[in-house]
This record gives sequence, C-alpha cells and structure tokens, in this order.
Amino acid sequence: MTNASDPIKNKVVIITGASSGLGEAAARHLSERGARLVLAARREDRLKALTEDLKSKGTEAIWQVTDVTDRAQMKSLISAAKDAFDRIDVMVNNAGLMPLAPLDALKVDEWEQMVDVNLKGVLYGIEAALPTMREQHSGHFINLSSVAGHKVFPGAAVYCATKYAVKALSEGLRMEGGDEIRSTNISPGAIDTELTSAITDPDAKKSADELYKVAVDADAVARAIVYAIEQPADVDINEIILRPTAQEL
Repeated sequence: MTNASDPIKNKVVIITGASSGLGEAAARHLSERGARLVLAARREDRLKALTEDLKSKGTEAIWQVTDVTDRAQMKSLISAAKDAFDRIDVMVNNAGLMPLAPLDALKVDEWEQMVDVNLKGVLYGIEAALPTMREQHSGHFINLSSVAGHKVFPGAAVYCATKYAVKALSEGLRMEGGDEIRSTNISPGAIDTELTSAITDPDAKKSADELYKVAVDADAVARAIVYAIEQPADVDINEIILRPTAQEL
C-alpha cells in the first residue's frame, strides 16, 4: 500500500543491521517519510531504543533481534513483519562487517565471518522475503555492497570477494525478478560508521583509518536508499555507487 502524495508513505520496509550506522540512518529517513518499519539487528538494547524513539514520533515500527547468519531467525523476521503489517514492500539487506587483513595473515575465522554475514546473510534475506513478494506480485530488495564490490583493494581480498558477490546477486535478482521484483545494489565508499571497528590487523586498521579520514555521514547512504524506494513501480534503480568527494580510490 502506498500513498499518492508520497510513494514511501505506508510502505513496509525491513532493515537488517538497523541498530547503528547505515541501518539506523535509513530507518530515521524512512520514518520521516511515513514508512512502516521492521528493524532487525543483534543488539537488543539499541534496537529497542531506536524503535521506541521512532514510535514516539508517530512511526509504525516493530523490532526483532535477528542474526542474519541464522536462516530460521531470518524467516521469523519475515513472519513478524507479515503479522504486524500484512505485507513486505522492501527488504534492505544491510548487515555487514569488514575485518580487513592481508591473505597472508590467514585470519580464516574472519574470512568465514564475512562470508556468513556479508554474503550468506543477504542470501538468507532473499530466501526469506522472496516468496512473500512473489505472492504479492511486487517487492523491492536493496542490497548493500561497497566500492569494494567494484574494485579490489590490497588487504581486503575476502571483503571485496563478498561484496562482488552481493553485486552479482543483486544483478541476478534483477534479471530473474521480471516486472514484479525490483533490485537495487548500493555501493558506498568511506562512510562514518562502526565498520572499521572490526579490523584486528594493525596494518589494515592503520590503512583503513587513513582512508576513513574523509568519511561522510551515514545520511548520504540513507538518502540513496530513500531515492531508490521512492521511484514509481515501473522504475528500477539497479546500481548506486557513492563516495566522499575527497575519496580517491
């Protein structure tokens, strides 16, 4: 259900990784436009606080603690959204992490984390939401990739691999979606979030901190998400790449 005066008003939007960063910024922007929100993340306290804040401003919103690497939890999230709002209009697969390190460091546990969250988490989001969107004959997936999904950076091979995969999934979803399912791949550059906090390799952390000196606010990505959603049903914004103006790479 949409409103003629605002194409976002009353749309049901699910956001993973909603407790901070890009997810929180997107939730706040969509709240201002009258979307009905389903917020998911692992940190219950922050998730609950955000939801209550938005509800105090008149937004219809629910929250559910969700680990995107758990298929059952992702399906439960979809069920909660349908129970609350009867439908799903947009699935924002935003949850991700970036523990950068050179391959020689052999941080296999971190490799597996990135594959599980950045790639399989998106796949599980698609698995959970796609059947409902097919039943509705409409729906929109917004997947968060990265400029690292377009260019490989030294010390970021595995992270880049997961983000290239998200880009490929988004394009495959677009091709298979027909005239019912929209697919948007958003690839941010350096954005001021908690993303670099997961880096344990000292040299990789130093390089990332240097790059992120030019980072811009998460609102930049939130506005891109809003732009993709607000387009009419016959317009599918497939790819958005955005960087700080000062970011060279």
